[in-house]
Amino acid sequence: MELKELEAYALEHHIPIMQEEGLDFLLKYIKEHQVKHILEIGAAIGYSAIRMALLSSDITVVTVERDSGRYQEAIKNIKAFGLEKQITIYHMDAFDLELDETFDFIFIDAAKAQYIKFFEKFKQNLATNGTILSDNLNFHGLTKEPDKIESKNLRALVRKINNYTDYLKTNEEFITTFYTLGDGIAVSQRR
Repeated sequence: MELKELEAYALEHHIPIMQEEGLDFLLKYIKEHQVKHILEIGAAIGYSAIRMALLSSDITVVTVERDSGRYQEAIKNIKAFGLEKQITIYHMDAFDLELDETFDFIFIDAAKAQYIKFFEKFKQNLATNGTILSDNLNFHGLTKEPDKIESKNLRALVRKINNYTDYLKTNEEFITTFYTLGDGIAVSQRR
């Protein structure tokens, strides 16, 4: 299997995967900071976990996906790339995932409305000098002008994304740098 096949599958089945510019930033960050142990919240079809694991044979990824169809597809894709030893995937809601281990990198890319709760839950699993990276903070440019959004549900979701951005900006435990790459990225490190 090739990455292009995964990308085509995601496009065809409307499965959101990280935009190339944001993904390039993520992978470069992992390489530059010698990240080895990653927790990903939101596996989808396993695309970003696979991309991260392919960087080096000593990188391990623990990821979680609650959607059965996407979970099955992720399992298939992880096997196709021969990464079963590097990627552990759980089929459950991230809020039910209890982990004792610590990670040098946590990647949040799941239900946007739950970002604050994900951050609060999993920051205890972050190594002292670790990083939490959050994706989709611009949400296709919609976070800039939420009042112009006609759909009530979409407006509520965008409001929650903006609340998360405010949460990161005012968080006294973490210092966050925001990037406009891809669909908007935040990199948070403990003060």
